[in-house]
Amino acid sequence: MSAVPTPAGWARAEAIACLRNRLIGLADGEHSICKLAADRGIFCRGFRRWNDREFHDRFKGTLGISTHLTRSQMEELADLWQLTEQLNQGLTLICDAPAADRAACRGWDEFTDTELQDFDCEMIGQGRLP
Repeated sequence: MSAVPTPAGWARAEAIACLRNRLIGLADGEHSICKLAADRGIFCRGFRRWNDREFHDRFKGTLGISTHLTRSQMEELADLWQLTEQLNQGLTLICDAPAADRAACRGWDEFTDTELQDFDCEMIGQGRLP
C-alpha cells in the first residue's frame, strides 16, 4: 500500500483537482456540496461557515428575505438552489460555476492557495500544513 501524497507545495490547480475528486466522491446527487460540507464539518464547512447574518446577506439576492423561515429552512432552500444551478450549468460541483453565477460564494476563488492545501490535507487525514 502506497503512502497518501501530501498536497504541500502543489500548484493551485492540483489542489483544486484533488479536492474536486474527493468532494465528487461524497456527492449523493440529492444535496449540494455546500450542505454535505456543512453537515460533515469538512472542506469549507459549507453553509455553516457563515453566521446567521452573513448567511442571510449572502443569500438574500437569490432566496429573498424571509421573516418567518428558520435558518435550517433557508439552508434547505439554498441547497436546492445550489443543486438547480449545478444541473442547469452541467457542473459536477457548484464550486466550478463562473463567479457571476454564484449566489453566496466565489467557489474556488473564495480560498487562498494555502486554504485549498489545508482542505486537501484535512480530507486525506493529515491535518493542517505546518
